[in-house]
Amino acid sequence: MDILAELGGGVWALAAFLVALSIIVAVHEYGHYIVGRWSGIHAEVFSLGFGPKLISRRDRRGTMWQVAAIPLGGYVRFLGDSNAASAGTGQAVSAEESRHTLDGAPLWARVATVGAGPVFNFILSALIFAAFILLRGVAVETPTVGTVTAPLPGYANELKSGDTILAVGGHEITDWGDIYAAADDLPEANSHEWRVLRDGSEMTVAGPDPLPPVIGGVAPGSAAAAAGLLPGDVITDINGEPIRRFDAIRRHVEAAQGQSLNIGIRRDSIETDVTLTPKEQDIPRAEGGFEKRWLIGITAGSYFTPATQSVGPIVALGMGIMQVWDIIASSLTGMWAMITGQIGSCNLGGAISIAESTGQAANAGFANFVWWISVLSVAIGFLNLLPIPVLDGGHLAFYAWEGITGRRPSDRALNLLTSIGLALVVGLMFFGLSNDLRC
Repeated sequence: MDILAELGGGVWALAAFLVALSIIVAVHEYGHYIVGRWSGIHAEVFSLGFGPKLISRRDRRGTMWQVAAIPLGGYVRFLGDSNAASAGTGQAVSAEESRHTLDGAPLWARVATVGAGPVFNFILSALIFAAFILLRGVAVETPTVGTVTAPLPGYANELKSGDTILAVGGHEITDWGDIYAAADDLPEANSHEWRVLRDGSEMTVAGPDPLPPVIGGVAPGSAAAAAGLLPGDVITDINGEPIRRFDAIRRHVEAAQGQSLNIGIRRDSIETDVTLTPKEQDIPRAEGGFEKRWLIGITAGSYFTPATQSVGPIVALGMGIMQVWDIIASSLTGMWAMITGQIGSCNLGGAISIAESTGQAANAGFANFVWWISVLSVAIGFLNLLPIPVLDGGHLAFYAWEGITGRRPSDRALNLLTSIGLALVVGLMFFGLSNDLRC
């Protein structure tokens, strides 16, 4: 049965991965296509997948839209190309048709067309992030209670929606950070005194620990995600020892040093347990650099959510763009740290780990799956901008050379650099796959 369960989980992860990849690639290639069309470059084929075509239709502009048998990406083939989008010149064209080929288009049109793929990935992600912000709102600055959930039996939670938090355990509260800071000075207890403003009157009520052992978030690809933990789960014990606060989870994980942990959880009034193994990961330090820590991939939650306020679409879009930039910046930081040896090479994952993470995100619910698609879309857009021949960034580097020198790289140089770039990309893919199997 375990083998069947693992097989079923693998099939589900692969299916979720293919759906996510198809969406991301479709948007990426549509960016190439539509900007190329606007720039006067004719697309002969727009394909989702590779290999034999399954279904196809030619539009009035002469572009063949098709779905192919191998759902591992896609491509746009422009007039004059021998293969996919952004490939070099291939089939011969007439002088009149040359302007409508990628190779024969003006430099600005080639730059715009090739760069549009990654840009459309970023746009997709920014729009998804903005949609989440519009739907969920943002936490109000003044610490105010939103929705309240019941704690474990024997623990108090008299907080109500709309309460403004003034103090916890005698510690004055002015912002959300003060609540978590107060937790460091509070003893472990079934309840603490919370002073709140309710309906215009100050009162003291019994409330939970500011940092209870509640899971707020689960990182795709983590030990917790692999074990099936979900946001909202309450960790009741680890290896038989009762857990009262979230920081106790950290202590147990660190002390295990990579050994398996038996974790008791409570979910929807049902208690069960799971076994998982912490992973050692490189974590950025606030003062710069990285440190190695044992993690299971969860963030702290609470028995209540912050009250939220709505924001307009412009503000939401701006926040979505900032989230895209944050992912790009962290990717740059991580890449540089790996190149300089600050972090281990196991941080580079391959298709297997990405597929597993995608399946775990899908298991966590539709919203988590959509959010994960937006993260992957940024990552794919970023990787495509790397200045490696065969990637969009490599072609943009060639165009930069042309713009600076006034001449294109020679065919010999292009062929040599493209071969090197292809070998590098294939090598990185196999290296990532080997990391998936050994790390």
